[in-house]
Amino acid sequence: MPLIRSPNIPDPDGFYEALIHSQRGLSDEQADMLLTKLVLILANQVGDRAVLDEALALARDNTLQAGAA
Repeated sequence: MPLIRSPNIPDPDGFYEALIHSQRGLSDEQADMLLTKLVLILANQVGDRAVLDEALALARDNTLQAGAA
């Protein structure tokens, strides 16, 4: 299964709002922990190591490019 790179979340704005809301009232450390746990839960759901490796590379490359801008 290849990594899906096109928008694939129904109501992406609603999901983003829920993601932000889930961190409300948390310390920075707790918010980081929540996001880490979410990544691991979703990685387990995906389960395909090749897709996960591709996603890691994409996220890292995107982060490095954003830092260089």
